[in-house]
Amino acid sequence: MIYPAIDLMDGGCVRLFKGDFNQRTDYAISPLEVAKGYAAAGAEWMHIVDLDGAKHGNTEQAELIMEIARESGLKVQTGGGLRELSQIQTLLNGGVNRAVIGSLAVTNPQMVKFWISEVGREHICVALDVNIGEDGEPYPATRGWTEAGNRTLWHVLDDYMGTGLNTILVTDIGRDGVEGGSNIALYKKIMADYPTLNLITSGGVGTLEHVSELKALNPYGVIIGKALYEERFTLEEAIAC
Repeated sequence: MIYPAIDLMDGGCVRLFKGDFNQRTDYAISPLEVAKGYAAAGAEWMHIVDLDGAKHGNTEQAELIMEIARESGLKVQTGGGLRELSQIQTLLNGGVNRAVIGSLAVTNPQMVKFWISEVGREHICVALDVNIGEDGEPYPATRGWTEAGNRTLWHVLDDYMGTGLNTILVTDIGRDGVEGGSNIALYKKIMADYPTLNLITSGGVGTLEHVSELKALNPYGVIIGKALYEERFTLEEAIAC
């Protein structure tokens, strides 16, 4: 399933290059109108990132995100700055379908496991944004990609096995916003080693060929952001390919 994505800063749509807040592109279009357009094109879900929240460690676009969830006709998953169970519950009660937990999934897994048990496995997605180390292994980063981690992706995922975790989102930071293709080898390994987890892929999509390569893996979802903003292809084409 295709998850069209929008990243929010200051109430508008933006994209970052390789997660760098200093390499930001702003798009002069209403986030709600973007969402409605994606719904009209056939999307069922949408992925929304509160980049202000990710950067500052506090939800800052919650009202706008809940408005999109209520008004767009799409199911919404969202993350960025979620630090408290009450924040997640507010989003879920406000129409959001799934909360995406990033940094805390790495730095405080016990808390995230508790949240999964409290709100239900279908309402939590653990997002692991990885840098590929010199040893070739993926290492999840934290705090809006600004801090490198020292535990591998495999160590983090192993720790969640048997806890009820259902859905994960994995991004290769080095490919995000570059449109040069996704890390197919990484996703193949995740799906082979952790078959009970629903994998959503993110980062690197720039052509319909890239979309087809990901679809061939049959992941749970494929997030596409910049390529749609930049009109490399249409959402209808991505869904159909």
